[in-house]
Amino acid sequence: MKETVILAYSGGLDTSVAIKWLEDKYDLQVVALAADLGQPGDLEMIRRKAIDTGAIDAIVLDLKETFAEEFILPALKANALYEGKYPLATSLGRPLIASVMVEEARRRGASAVAHGCTGKGNDQVRFDVTTMALGPDLKIIAPLREWVMSREEEIEYAREHGIPVPVTLSSPYSVDENLWGRSCEAGILEDPMIEPPEDSHEWTISPEKAPDAPVYTEIAFESGRPVELDGEDLKLVDMIKRLNQLGGSHGIGRIDMIENRLVGIKSRETYEAPAATILIEAHKALESMTLTRETLHFKPILEQKFADLVYYGLWYEPLRSSLQTAIEATQEKVSGKVRLKLFKGNCMVVGRESKYSLYDYSLATYDRADTFSHQASEGFIELWGLPLKVWGIRQSGKGD
Repeated sequence: MKETVILAYSGGLDTSVAIKWLEDKYDLQVVALAADLGQPGDLEMIRRKAIDTGAIDAIVLDLKETFAEEFILPALKANALYEGKYPLATSLGRPLIASVMVEEARRRGASAVAHGCTGKGNDQVRFDVTTMALGPDLKIIAPLREWVMSREEEIEYAREHGIPVPVTLSSPYSVDENLWGRSCEAGILEDPMIEPPEDSHEWTISPEKAPDAPVYTEIAFESGRPVELDGEDLKLVDMIKRLNQLGGSHGIGRIDMIENRLVGIKSRETYEAPAATILIEAHKALESMTLTRETLHFKPILEQKFADLVYYGLWYEPLRSSLQTAIEATQEKVSGKVRLKLFKGNCMVVGRESKYSLYDYSLATYDRADTFSHQASEGFIELWGLPLKVWGIRQSGKGD
């Protein structure tokens, strides 16, 4: 009896061709696994396509709630942005997909897992390292690291083996989508001097064509978790969907960056992340009001390391879990409401309130309600500046 391989299946050309290739090259029977992380598309049609292409079975797993609660929410509390810009949508999704592939391999007694990642991308690392952590005995097969075929040759291979492919070449872009964002690369985007053309964007309207009137929205948080949108209680998945639509209609969340890939090359990446942009801005604004100065100044160090570990495929690295625990400890009082103004590509925080606010009007104001002790400042500054004063005296050579 043939051994079984679990293939991460998207329904695209690469993974469709991989079904036949895995059967021919390794004499394996293929079980295709498609994960629903909130991306658009008919997943049932994709499942049927896998069967028609030669898989012995194909399954679709609805992972939206798990993705939102166990991956996106910790990243939001960490304000996680790789290199200060990328909200890590694909980076967060890959370890979840890989983990369920390992579970499915265990359930079916499969000896291997496979994916359609290329040899120069980040995703191969995320799939492989997660598998190494959770299923170290499983063989990992990455067809695109073994075959050397151009896209035209892949299409010809597919036609020779009766694999359904589009009549014409598809979009020149390489795209990945889930709840937290949409990535787009390749094609004309590989020239970093060229502005991303409008056809590379699907989630967001051009800011120039966005409505001429701003829209205001209010998000309520409880312990760092977004719970209400404009007064309506929403599950996290539904809130993200709603904000992706709202933000996208005002041109919010377009990102264009030169990114340092883990494999050592720089690449030009574009992203659309309306909900991530809005929620992270709102969350940071509420933290600025409710966290102490020392916590607020130190937390970004944890956030950067958290983001790096996620991007590098190290979700199951124990340090990531430890950082998440530390970040969670900062969120107890991060509760309240944030008001945002969305206007032609700009997401601006224009109001915030919290019962745990450390902002004290009587200390901050310059009017007659001022209770700050101005006289205390002189003694404070004398002691604060004393080391520098001593240094200045010594440097001037003017005595004690």
